[in-house]
Amino acid sequence: MRTPPCRAARRAAWAAGICLSLLAAGPPAHAQAAEPPLQLDVELDPQTRRLDVVAEVRPHAVAAPGRPGTGAAGGFEFLLHPSLAISSASAAGRPVRFAAAGHSGGLQRWRISHAGGATLRLAYGGTLPPLAAGSDHRDVLQALPPMSAPAGSFLPAGSGWYPRPAGRFAYRVRVSVPAGQRAVVPGHLESETQPGDESGRYRASFGFPHPADRIDLMAGPWRVREHMMPRAGGEPIRLRTYFPADLDATAGLAEGYLADSARYIERYSRLIGPYPYSGFSVVASPLPTGFGMPTLTYLGADVLRLPFIRATSLGHEVLHNWWGNGVFVDYARGNWSEGLTTFMADYAYKEDESPAAAREMRLGWLRDFAALPADGQPTLEDFRSRTHGAGAAIGYGKAAMLFVMLRDAIGPAAFDRGIAGFWQAQRFRTADWHALQEAFEQAAGRSLQAFFAQWLQRPGGPQVRIARAAIDSHEPARLTLDIEQAMPAYALRLPVEIVHADRSEMRWVDAAGARTRIVLDAAARPSGVRLDPELRVWRMLDGTQLPPILRQWIVAPAPRLLLLSDAPDLRAAGTELAQRLHENAALPIAIDDAGKDGGPVLVVGRPAEVDAALARLGAPPRPAEVAGRGSAQVWTEAGGAGPPLAVVSADGADALRALARPLPHYGAQSWLVFDGRRAIARGVWPAPGPLVRVEAGATPTR
Repeated sequence: MRTPPCRAARRAAWAAGICLSLLAAGPPAHAQAAEPPLQLDVELDPQTRRLDVVAEVRPHAVAAPGRPGTGAAGGFEFLLHPSLAISSASAAGRPVRFAAAGHSGGLQRWRISHAGGATLRLAYGGTLPPLAAGSDHRDVLQALPPMSAPAGSFLPAGSGWYPRPAGRFAYRVRVSVPAGQRAVVPGHLESETQPGDESGRYRASFGFPHPADRIDLMAGPWRVREHMMPRAGGEPIRLRTYFPADLDATAGLAEGYLADSARYIERYSRLIGPYPYSGFSVVASPLPTGFGMPTLTYLGADVLRLPFIRATSLGHEVLHNWWGNGVFVDYARGNWSEGLTTFMADYAYKEDESPAAAREMRLGWLRDFAALPADGQPTLEDFRSRTHGAGAAIGYGKAAMLFVMLRDAIGPAAFDRGIAGFWQAQRFRTADWHALQEAFEQAAGRSLQAFFAQWLQRPGGPQVRIARAAIDSHEPARLTLDIEQAMPAYALRLPVEIVHADRSEMRWVDAAGARTRIVLDAAARPSGVRLDPELRVWRMLDGTQLPPILRQWIVAPAPRLLLLSDAPDLRAAGTELAQRLHENAALPIAIDDAGKDGGPVLVVGRPAEVDAALARLGAPPRPAEVAGRGSAQVWTEAGGAGPPLAVVSADGADALRALARPLPHYGAQSWLVFDGRRAIARGVWPAPGPLVRVEAGATPTR
């Protein structure tokens, strides 16, 4: 197909340069006929952090007056970051009044008078805040301002860098940055021009014809690599990497990301439906980000170097082009996208690896859940986005397990039909959990109301156990199980392993109510039974399946901090580590207070100090798994009569400071060994599930 010719620029800067024809598939022809309701001409200078924008806006005519994005007689109201100010506003070539109108959520509210239904032309600009280069992974999950620096610029959608015309809207963004910089916006790359020399500017135009709810803009000193991926029945998909020079120079890295992006797109096109966009880019961020946006993922440059990212996170972000960015999330009714993406990406890759790897991931979800405080847990229906560990355990882990249980309940074939049907019905629409339920009900041919209601609307999870197992002497033998639940009970489909001396078999049983009696035929007398040994049901695990993991200290509501050293540099490094590790502020305590009632304790010190403190507290000594290894060792201990301990033993202040960034990422581990910032060994303390012995004799009575 022909690429539409470049349109004359509305600003003089856009008149220069040659428009490059691109081969990528453009937006549908019907979408090109009308101009989108928001068009932005953006000039960004990362050196001075200066941003200047000319926006053409058609406000939504039916929006409620007095709210951002309002049109019609009430005028047009919208929010901008306080660093930006309007310099002019006009409609149909005539000036219109504009004024600042208070603040909302840290952003400046602006009101344009006499907007009517005409297209508004707004000019605004200012000096952006500097790049928050010291941000950690938790900081970037919170609201970020628009930031700029030569090392990279990030203008997040929620930072108020553009006027929002409606709840959802199509857009076109034309962006200009100095030579040596590149810029990217989610959408179809319509054109780009390269600077003729160092005094020129790079320019690109991005169009998004679908109903988006956000616009993010990124810029950086990137080198771009490209691969055109063929696809049947359409123009090729443009795959790109935007990497800084040092990252781009890493042998095979960019090529690997391009090849793996193509592989993931092929995988999900087969499972769900054709890839919905004309391109996909991997964009390096100077911040520790991990964001998925339509047509691209924005990942921290340091993270992109890690060998496992291409095998895990990249596929997750590619899949978001279907879930979240292809079918939009109705956040008011819960975020289903993260759980479905985790199930079809992260968890599916573990299933590809081995049944044991998949079980280990399910165990991690359930251990993370068990580490959460019992009070105040959100329901899955209440999950909106990951801002803390509790949200991740529910919105990712519980949601992904819901799909594990659903596939077990209706079968893989019906599940796959439900996925494809959901995509076909909801493509580029806003969908909620109920829309997903309807798609799976149609595929399964039965109601799933009870299933979805209990997993979405109830916090926590069931507490269920086999209270007793017995077999009588009749032939064929009958195995009787009494299954108990804490009230209020769930309606559960449970796998039960029947263990014989030389083999085992799995049976599925249904249980509801406080106590359910199950009678099963048994060809021979079993020695014992286990409830859900493969961990396919979301539930509170038995205590024997719950070794201590760091997540318990990360999310603890009232953690305590025991700094063993008197050296100021060690105490400062230990305090910083605790601040980054704990989601709630830790209370500093003396060693004599460690055994008193209170929250779990984080113990920090040098090796000799740690060993002496453990002896004084009556705690087990340093485990063999970590002894004498690396520059720092971390382990958990929750047994015995003393308080639950997480211990950090480091050679010195530098070794402690090296842990501040990586350690919060290892919440699912019981112990780790670090060499500087790199974890060189890690593990989870073993915790086998209980085997319930089968009693001989008469069938038990209720």
